[in-house]
Amino acid sequence: MRLKDKVAVITGASRGLGRALAVAFASEGALISICSRSNDIFYIADQIKSSCSKCHVGKVDVSDYEAVKEFIEEVHKRFGRIDILVNNAGILGVRTTIVDYPVDEWRKVIDVNLNGVFYVTREVLRYMIPQGNGSIIMVSSSVGRVGRARWGAYSVSKFGVEGLTQILADELKAYGIRVNSVNPGPIATEMRRQAYPDEDPKKLKRPEDIVDVFIYLASDESKDVTGMQFDAQNFKLSEVRR
Repeated sequence: MRLKDKVAVITGASRGLGRALAVAFASEGALISICSRSNDIFYIADQIKSSCSKCHVGKVDVSDYEAVKEFIEEVHKRFGRIDILVNNAGILGVRTTIVDYPVDEWRKVIDVNLNGVFYVTREVLRYMIPQGNGSIIMVSSSVGRVGRARWGAYSVSKFGVEGLTQILADELKAYGIRVNSVNPGPIATEMRRQAYPDEDPKKLKRPEDIVDVFIYLASDESKDVTGMQFDAQNFKLSEVRR
């Protein structure tokens, strides 16, 4: 088991990629802490308990700093350490031009997708830094690397996540903590359906099909890898092991 007894925090784990990662990490021996704004998170926790000796769950809106702080404190109190953080929680927002973008919607997307990542990471680092090791994985997007029309706050938030990845990777090298970003690419999720309502989801990979890169980055196999951008659709474990 590649993640045996490692404590993993996964945000936005009630569905889609976050859910797939929680199941995959548990099957690799990780001790799982998951959160989401949705009550569905408790159902997911029940699902993974069969393969996870310890599972901690919380209903948390990552844009609420106090709620994040309390959740991460509870995780550390229960497990005594945090080895892995996957910043997966995110929302799409509206697909429109910048000039027509609703101000309240802009704030909402930035609060969840960027400020939320900062809040969770900041609190996790309070425990990771004294440990002297850890892996932080940022879920990014192709539109967070190349801007495209009508992606608005979502695109901007993911550009911010990519920038934060680079800053953290540089700041945390001395503490043995690595920080990398992963672009999942087109996968069959509810967010993808919202963005491309006319697309046939059967032609897309499932979230379960792209977990390998996340397991690699969470495991000790990537102990010297930091500040890198990965594309999940093109990742081949056999190639990085050469």
